[in-house]
Amino acid sequence: MGKNKAARGGMVFIALLIISGIILMYRGNDAVFLGAEIKEGILTAEQIKLSFDSVGGRLINEAVREGQEVQTGDVIMELDPTDTNLSIDKLNAQIAQLDAQIKSTSGSMNVNLFKVDNDEQQSFRQIDSQRALVASAQATLRNAELDYRRNFDLVKAGAIAQSQLDDATMALNVARANVETQQQLLESLLAGVRDNGRTDSLNLPTIAQERATAENMQNDIDALEQQKKYLEVQLRELEVAKNRLTLRAPEDGKIISVLQKQGEMISPSVPVVLLETKRIYYDIYISEEQAVKLHEGDEIICKTVAGDKKIRGTIRLMTQAPGFADLKQSREKGQADLSAFQVRIYIDENSGVMAGQTVSVDFD
Repeated sequence: MGKNKAARGGMVFIALLIISGIILMYRGNDAVFLGAEIKEGILTAEQIKLSFDSVGGRLINEAVREGQEVQTGDVIMELDPTDTNLSIDKLNAQIAQLDAQIKSTSGSMNVNLFKVDNDEQQSFRQIDSQRALVASAQATLRNAELDYRRNFDLVKAGAIAQSQLDDATMALNVARANVETQQQLLESLLAGVRDNGRTDSLNLPTIAQERATAENMQNDIDALEQQKKYLEVQLRELEVAKNRLTLRAPEDGKIISVLQKQGEMISPSVPVVLLETKRIYYDIYISEEQAVKLHEGDEIICKTVAGDKKIRGTIRLMTQAPGFADLKQSREKGQADLSAFQVRIYIDENSGVMAGQTVSVDFD
């Protein structure tokens, strides 16, 4: 009796196994099927290596420690700025010296131009005065000519003595000489310029030369201005270099590793800190049939293996996976039966998860 009961129990157990196998086969709940429908990945945070941009020196301030959370703009490290500060002070002194030279030269030019204007007005007034002297001498000459002709006629008539005619002749010669002298003085003041009678319109060569000499000082000022601009460019370069002596966090994150210690000499562009960012992603590998249903930019919902928390993410990259991920079964020469595709998914920020957790995506 007991043997029959045990036999019946064994047959029932075997029947249940067979039925369960058939159900699993038809429902697709075997390990291979589940592996194809549920894809798992590990959350990975992007890491960036921080370095001093194009500057080097002695590290004087190590402001962070490993595991510390930092915000954008927080000071990470600082290099000794002594040499840069001295160079900045030197350039500031040179720029100040150029400013003084520019101011002095500009002032001298303005004074010279003012003097030229005054000289021009004085020359014009002298010309006007000399014209008046020439006109007066010419009037005296005309009177002397009239007096000479009158005395000449009187001498012929015997009305006056010869000595009076001689006096008139001398006066005439003196008047002629005076006209010539005054005319020469006027021409000297005009310096070869044709006298058009309009004094203010005259372009006197001496005045023009003085004005050109004064205005030429503007070239000296321009040269000094260019030197100043060159020094200002150098100053801005030094100020940029000084700012780069302070290494700041480019974004929020956590310090993973401090590679250089305070007191060490740091070379330009050499990594000094490893920063874990808040950008978290995971990779999954899917089949061709699954890949054709997805596109970059699509949203994907995954859930954490621990805690079953749902997380929203966005596909950033879809590309053919390396050969190790392909499905290889029966084709010759190791060719894949099905190609696998790598999908990189970035999760939304502030999702409340951390790098290293395992997540799964159900494609059922």
